[in-house]
Amino acid sequence: MTSKIDIGRYVVSPMGIYCFLLAVAVANGQLAEKLTSQNPCVSKTTCHECIQTKSCAWCLQPQAEYGDLPRCFQPSYGVGDSRCPEEYTYNPDNEMIPLLNMELTRRVSGAAAEGGGGAAASGYSASGYSASGSSYSSMSSSSSHYGSSSSSSGSTYGFGAASGGIVQISPQRVKLKLRINEEYHLNMRYSQAEDYPIDLYYLMDLSKSMEDDKHSLSYLGNSLSETMRNITSNFRLGFGSFVDKVLMPYVSTVPKKLEHPCDGCEAPYGFKNHMALSMDTMNFSKEVSEASVSGNLDAPEGGFDAIMQAIACRDEVGWREHARRLLVFSTDAGFHYAGDGKLGGVITPNDGECHLDKNGHYTHSKIQDYPSISQINLKVKQNAINVIFAVTKQQIEVYKKLSEHIEGSSAAELSSNSSNVVQLVEEEYNKISSSVVMKDNATSAVKITYYSSCLEGGKMVQTNKCDGLKVGDMVEFRANILVQTCPQNPRDWFQTFQIYPVGINESLIVDLQMLCDCECEHPDHRGYVSNAAECNYHGTLKCGICECYDQYFGRNCECGMLDIHSEIERDRACRPDNTTIDCSGRGACVCGVCECEKRPNPEEVISGTYCECDNFSCDRHNGLLCSGPDHGVCQCGVCHCLEGWTGTACDCRASNDTCINPHDGEICSGNGECVCGTCNCKITDEGRYSGRYCEKCPTCSGRCHEFKDCVQCQVYQTGPMGDDKDLCMQNCTLFTPITEEVVTADETKDEVLCTFYDEDDCRFQFVYTDRDDDKVVVRAQEERECPPKVFMLGVVLGVIAAIVLIGLAILLLWKLLTTINDRREFARFEKERMMAKWDTGENPIYKQATSTFKNPTYAGK
Repeated sequence: MTSKIDIGRYVVSPMGIYCFLLAVAVANGQLAEKLTSQNPCVSKTTCHECIQTKSCAWCLQPQAEYGDLPRCFQPSYGVGDSRCPEEYTYNPDNEMIPLLNMELTRRVSGAAAEGGGGAAASGYSASGYSASGSSYSSMSSSSSHYGSSSSSSGSTYGFGAASGGIVQISPQRVKLKLRINEEYHLNMRYSQAEDYPIDLYYLMDLSKSMEDDKHSLSYLGNSLSETMRNITSNFRLGFGSFVDKVLMPYVSTVPKKLEHPCDGCEAPYGFKNHMALSMDTMNFSKEVSEASVSGNLDAPEGGFDAIMQAIACRDEVGWREHARRLLVFSTDAGFHYAGDGKLGGVITPNDGECHLDKNGHYTHSKIQDYPSISQINLKVKQNAINVIFAVTKQQIEVYKKLSEHIEGSSAAELSSNSSNVVQLVEEEYNKISSSVVMKDNATSAVKITYYSSCLEGGKMVQTNKCDGLKVGDMVEFRANILVQTCPQNPRDWFQTFQIYPVGINESLIVDLQMLCDCECEHPDHRGYVSNAAECNYHGTLKCGICECYDQYFGRNCECGMLDIHSEIERDRACRPDNTTIDCSGRGACVCGVCECEKRPNPEEVISGTYCECDNFSCDRHNGLLCSGPDHGVCQCGVCHCLEGWTGTACDCRASNDTCINPHDGEICSGNGECVCGTCNCKITDEGRYSGRYCEKCPTCSGRCHEFKDCVQCQVYQTGPMGDDKDLCMQNCTLFTPITEEVVTADETKDEVLCTFYDEDDCRFQFVYTDRDDDKVVVRAQEERECPPKVFMLGVVLGVIAAIVLIGLAILLLWKLLTTINDRREFARFEKERMMAKWDTGENPIYKQATSTFKNPTYAGK
């Protein structure tokens, strides 16, 4: 019988009150969700879920003593009227254990500089902490920043402090235990040691155009050595050269040309290591002087092959483990990169390994393709090498852009005959050594943010770079390390990564343990009991709670398929705490277990121990839940993105793969930024880039200027090479133009229209495409559009005649006018003369001698 409660005239059962409250909760909507969002701990039902939630702790107290309160709680708030006893609270904190922390080296001793043993190599720690508790293997000499260190008894550490006594970063190794989404601040120091060793390998283009540069370098060897010895007393110098692959169309394969491609030239080759790193500068000058120039056909050179071999062949070149490594790359031309080998029939990708014979020649020049920029960058980072591109004025802009994609590299302008190489190397080294950039090789699960005040002191700001450093200056950095998520594979919960200054073969090694589960969930823990009495022998006791076997359920596995329990016990087990309602108002409590309600749409599911989760209330993009099943899955109101996607609605690509141009391998063709898997193209002074990969620029010149001279000499016999057919044939082997009466660009085929005016003021057009199979196709206008010819002599004579005729006409006109005027004056004179009252034939004052008088009265009689 159920007891009754008398309220005035009404008699109400407890079940009726409960149903009323349940109806009110459902009517008011998301009460349970609101409470859960305010306290995210209460919905976590297992220990590992609890500690993966920020600021949450788990209570291990037995069920009989702890009661029905949620075991996952926030210690700062407490739970209900009581708090879990401290001895039963599992709330792991971030922990840092220093394994090795030696003092920074102020000055490098001779033994340390040569990489000898010493106290450090014998296991001596100058200051701070030595290896304790466990030992770790040393880093492989070839792994550098990207190596991994596994546990091995009796081994030393993989950085300068342990193997050579040179310490420029402190501490050298730490062990971290970090919880998810709880940031840890790790402090470190960096100081450049005085008299730090330097290895400089000079890699030179020895094509014919660099002959005068070679002569200059042979005389400057001693000067270069003296300049670098002013920086460090431990300096070594090496020399290598390159031309290109001995294949068409890179070099002429005519037998005669293979022996002597040009006057005074030796046979072409890919790369040759003339001199390993050495302190013998006289030998350097000798090797440079005796090295012969060679020749090739196309403009770009095989410099990438040479860089890869100079870096990968550590033993052959003689790179020291602990030295500042400089690779000076000198050329006056561009470079071939991955994919260009197809022009010569080479399709095997570059493997990034050393392939030198006993004479120092590159043996796989004809077998493997050129390396990609990414491969070069990877090798540079792995081996901590600073590349200095010393190039001529015509190429400086290209190599500046290249240096942006290669870590720790720089580009500087070389004079026409390399006479400023000593000054250039010194200036670039000073730039490199006066700056420190901190980077790491942590996985995507770990986010590291760097802060430093550099040399200014005061408040730290977010930066991983400090400039203006001098030898002996100490800079403090703070690395904020955040574990963002637990990898699915438990083996990945233990990781080793490095934090390193770019260009220095030293690093801070971090042994990271992600706290993704609880010790009490392991069978060897005392809190782990199979067939536990607390679970009615129907489950396993883990971390104070029961994990029931199949066919059993309930808080203590007390319910089976036929078990029936009291309403009070059942209702209490269906609430995370006393402030919420049963099953979050979205289900029914059956034997202490929530049976969540069914949605009209069978694909929409309400789940969770207290029906607090669902798979339909996540963020949407374009009307699709988590941007669709191909992007992510909605779990408990949060989108769990599939691999390759990120964002609250899984609408952003996690990688830049969709932004990489398949033709050149660059992100957005180097003309834009990849945002959420889509290229945002740049707007430059030349014009605005467009296209899926920002590969189009209607107002940019593209490769038009590169092909202009060859089109002129091949089609119209004009231009710089128009008078020399042999020169035209020698330099224009990349393509043969196809002539057409009228040329138009087909954008669907990525064709680019080029328009120019030649020295005759004639207009000519051609289109090119270099997207199909990496071959260049050029279609040129058959006839130039020239202005009509003008007979200059006739024009001059005509002008002169016109001037004369106009002058005569003016004179005639003047004469005519003056004649008319004279005649008018004469006529007027005549008219006035005729009108005169006196006779111009007689003198009016003359009087005759006789006088005649008439008698008026006389009438003639």
